Amino acid sequence: METNITFEQLPNEVAKLREDVHKLMVLMRQNQAPKPIIDEDLPVGIKEASKILKLAVPTIYSKVSKGELPYYKNGKFLLFNKNELMEYIKQGRRKTDAEIEAEADAYLYNKKKGRSNGNH
Repeated sequence: METNITFEQLPNEVAKLREDVHKLMVLMRQNQAPKPIIDEDLPVGIKEASKILKLAVPTIYSKVSKGELPYYKNGKFLLFNKNELMEYIKQGRRKTDAEIEAEADAYLYNKKKGRSNGNH
């Protein structure tokens, strides 16, 4: 590899460099692995769903039969999506006392503001 490049050689050297970069990019694209499937998108069976939800397997079956829990059926097997299980958990979130108090204050403020504008 030549270390000193003259001004006259510069255009040829830049052209070689561009060609080498192009070849490297082609090789990188060819060897690029497909994007991995995000773990949360993979379906899980009832035992895994039981661990995620921290519920007994019979409780899972009960919630499925009542239509309380989203699921997929593949033949005789029940499958669950991890993201959907996490959404189910989030639906059970209870508000803190501070959140409830803030909502009540906002409601009362809006109600009072409506009365002062002549609305009922």
